[in-house]
Amino acid sequence: MTRCSVVVVAASKSDLPIMDEVGKTLDWFGVTHNLVVMSAHRHPEKVRALAKKVRRNGTQVIIAGAGMSAHLAGVLASHTTVPVIGIPLYTEPFGALDSLLSTIQMPRGVPVAVVSAGRAGAVNAAILAVEILSIKCGSLVAKLDRYRKEISSEPG
Repeated sequence: MTRCSVVVVAASKSDLPIMDEVGKTLDWFGVTHNLVVMSAHRHPEKVRALAKKVRRNGTQVIIAGAGMSAHLAGVLASHTTVPVIGIPLYTEPFGALDSLLSTIQMPRGVPVAVVSAGRAGAVNAAILAVEILSIKCGSLVAKLDRYRKEISSEPG
C-alpha cells in the first residue's frame, strides 16, 4: 500500500486556527500529515531546507497558508518539484486580496496551485491534495466519492 503524505506549513502561529482545518480534513480522509510553522521572511533557510527534503521524506504534496505578503507557497515551490497548494489568508487592511495576489502571481516554471481564501480554502486545499494523492493512493477514491455524497446532502 502506498503511503500518502502531506506537509502543511503555516506562516505564523496566528494562522493555526485556519490551518487546523487542513489537518481536520486530511484526518477525515486518513491522510498522514504534519503541520509546521515557519515564515518565508523570518525563517527563509528553514523553509528552503524543508522544501529540499520533502520528496526524500516521502511527502507528495505541500499545503502552505500565509497572509500579508504571502510568499510562503512560492518560496517552497521554488525549492521543490513536489506539488504546492497555496491558501491565501485574511489580513488587515486588505482582507485576502494581498495574500491572493502574492500567492497566485508565480513566474513560468514555478507553479503553485491556489485555492479560495480562509477556512473554505483550507478545506479545499486538503481536498485538492487528496485528489492529487488519489492518483497513486487508490484507496482515497472511494473516500472522495463518499465525501462528495455527504456534502451534496447538506443544505445550501
